[in-house]
Amino acid sequence: MQEVLPLKTVGLVVEYNPFHNGHLYHLTESKRVTNADAVIAVMSGSFLQRGEPALVDKWARTKMALFGGCDIVIELPYLYAVQHASLFARGAVAALDQLKVDTVAFGSEDGSIDRFQETIRFMEQNKASYEKYLHLYLQKGFSYPRASSAAYSEIKPPAFNGVDLSAPNNILGIQYCEAVKDLESSITPYTITREKAGYHDPEPGDSAIASATSIRNRLLSEEYSLDDVRPFVPETTFDVLKEFYKTHGQWHQWNDYFPYIQHQLITKSPKELGLIYEMEEGLEYRFKKAVTKAGDFESFMDYVKTKRYTRTRLQRSLVHLLLGTTKKQAGELVHPLRPDYIRVLGMSENGRNYLNGIKKDIDVPLISNASKGDSIPALEKDIQAATVHYLPLVLRGTGSPVREYTAHPIRVNKNEEASI
Repeated sequence: MQEVLPLKTVGLVVEYNPFHNGHLYHLTESKRVTNADAVIAVMSGSFLQRGEPALVDKWARTKMALFGGCDIVIELPYLYAVQHASLFARGAVAALDQLKVDTVAFGSEDGSIDRFQETIRFMEQNKASYEKYLHLYLQKGFSYPRASSAAYSEIKPPAFNGVDLSAPNNILGIQYCEAVKDLESSITPYTITREKAGYHDPEPGDSAIASATSIRNRLLSEEYSLDDVRPFVPETTFDVLKEFYKTHGQWHQWNDYFPYIQHQLITKSPKELGLIYEMEEGLEYRFKKAVTKAGDFESFMDYVKTKRYTRTRLQRSLVHLLLGTTKKQAGELVHPLRPDYIRVLGMSENGRNYLNGIKKDIDVPLISNASKGDSIPALEKDIQAATVHYLPLVLRGTGSPVREYTAHPIRVNKNEEASI
């Protein structure tokens, strides 16, 4: 009998909010450059790294990913997903490491993995100077990303050919590479140059590749219809979006959750609010003052955001408030080396075969049904996050509050893939 060789795998860290043509390009290029047989994606679930509710639920986004060419989609636990860049990256890389992936490929503005590695070595060699300037800029009221970029600029010699740390995907890329190193993982990092649209571009350009931000802006605007995003997403993504909207009649957005935020801020004392994860530096008082003035989420954010309190930081703290996550809970549930479990959201036939081959080598529980993992506190938090995310749909009568307990991984057959 001919020996069956193990599949070569590439890991992707994704949000797919929603999966668009740029993501398809990144996936295809990652598979080509790494010569991978299978693509394993670790995807944020109900709430995302910048502290936003996902536009559609994780099951719809898993379908998009599988139709787009992913072979396995696992969930990045909420307490890693709604985090600053270093913990987000560490949780994602640790999850991929558990699944024995060979490589991880991330999109970046730079596009040279050698420059990323060179930058990390430079930062390590100049750690004391970097941290001194970082502290200085934080004291001046800079946000952490801006302070980090400014500190790096202070210590970087003009001739040094490092990456640009003011670019959002470069920042994440550095964190992925550092996570691989810190975890002593055998994963080899690669980077793929982002095509056309910038990460936060508010409007699509003149190509078929647009940012997820610009696509969401169109979907959430009354000036556009679903058909207006069709040129920028694979047809399979368009079909999933169309099905979701036909069923639920809405997209998830922060304003849907503002009444729950109001309730929490009005009924909790500043002392109680101060226990919430990422509620720092008197933010609880600022929130309580603003909630009595604001009529909707956007006006609330206008009252509270400053140069120091960035929208991302504020939104993350509000997600933790929604879920009642305290500093103590976060400290207990964020494992320094790896997530406490791996939850499979979906797989192809190829992915199923790969999982069957490595199951015995995974060090943490492999969960396919949330009802079987109720003894895992971190998974309980994920279930809470999904249940809260569903609340607007439950109120409309189109969503189920117990869906997380009944959902099983989505499966697709081979040849069901997207194309531009």
